[in-house]
Amino acid sequence: MTKLLSWKGMAAASLLLAIGLAGCRRKSEGTAETTSGEAPKIASTVHTADAKLEGQLVNGFYGIEQNSWRWTAQRFSVVLKPPSGAAERGATLNLQLAVPDAILDKLKSVTLTATVGSTSLPPETYSKSGSYAYTRDVPANALTGDTVRVDFQLDKALPPGGGDQRELGVIVNSIGLDGK
Repeated sequence: MTKLLSWKGMAAASLLLAIGLAGCRRKSEGTAETTSGEAPKIASTVHTADAKLEGQLVNGFYGIEQNSWRWTAQRFSVVLKPPSGAAERGATLNLQLAVPDAILDKLKSVTLTATVGSTSLPPETYSKSGSYAYTRDVPANALTGDTVRVDFQLDKALPPGGGDQRELGVIVNSIGLDGK
């Protein structure tokens, strides 16, 4: 009987080993898929707290704060994928931002402008703190490529100081192009 139990024990151990190796193989195959060198997909909307899309934040963005937003510098840029049909119908640029009291206490107002590709969009001035949506129509001829760069500029920003070495503009939660 002891020989039968040890045989069953060895069979069970072999089965567990085979299952374990198969599991390891699956895991390494999944890793290979994620590191296969494929270029990351470009999104039409970037939530600034999404570290997976950080590569689309070209410049002028600081680190994620409170797991939900980022400060910007006076100039900041993002690369977006135009939504389906945008080259024929255009799209809507939607920037979700906040202008904090700390900015307006010192600067009184800030004016935001945006350029999509080489197309300038109308500016907007903020003189009260709060959350805002900078929403502008983008013409179809500005959205003909696979990606488009959107450059934002504030007329002024807080210079580094008070222990913070960053130039502070506004707080951004998301930037996106919505189809029409």
